[in-house]
Amino acid sequence: MAKRALKTGKKKPVEAQPAGEFVTIYVMGEAYRVPKELTIMKAMEYAGYRFIRGCGCRGGFCGACGTVYRTRDSYKLKVGLACQTVVEDGMYLTQIPFYPANKKEYDISQLQPDTQVLVRHYPELMRCIACNSCTKICPQDIDVMGYIQAAIRGDIARVADMSFDCIMCGLCASRCPAEIVHYNVALLARRLYGAKIAPRAAHLARRLEEIRSGKFEPGLDKLVQMSETELSRLYYQERDIEPE
Repeated sequence: MAKRALKTGKKKPVEAQPAGEFVTIYVMGEAYRVPKELTIMKAMEYAGYRFIRGCGCRGGFCGACGTVYRTRDSYKLKVGLACQTVVEDGMYLTQIPFYPANKKEYDISQLQPDTQVLVRHYPELMRCIACNSCTKICPQDIDVMGYIQAAIRGDIARVADMSFDCIMCGLCASRCPAEIVHYNVALLARRLYGAKIAPRAAHLARRLEEIRSGKFEPGLDKLVQMSETELSRLYYQERDIEPE
């Protein structure tokens, strides 16, 4: 039986591609030849895929493009963000644009930041077996198991601080044998910390009072009445710009 030639996104046979510049990746079992310097996301688009979901910022911040992959001749599953991870030859990959995780509903204004609030909303925290799978899979290199242990202890401030860089990609929850939704636990902790624990900024209260008193209304009215040319001149030519 004739062997089917691998094809690129432009539908050119492998033989037509310059040697050494392309690698083979597998998307849902289908083989594609793509330029070796592309990220997974760009490689899939090169191969002809159009993203409707599973892509957002394209800069490694939104967590929408969590990807699981395995390389040829390796049993180990690897993870990464499709917008940041560069393709490898023999990469078998699939995306997880959404993970059906448990998310509690709550009114943050009615919650008190006591030591049991996180466990009350997410009792599965107590099922943690400290396997560290969540930390190993995190593309942000966050100590996920560390902040889960802090959550069990009721240390809200610690959870908020340790999870600050979380992009909520959901990869940690996908590997957890205790079925903990780590990123939703961390989100509750950060909301509680911001609303109930963090010291209030005195300058913020003063500025809010200035806004309520109408201090800035004359200036805003003046801006609204300006033409586009006047606004451009004010913004690009006349304003004081900090030196680089």
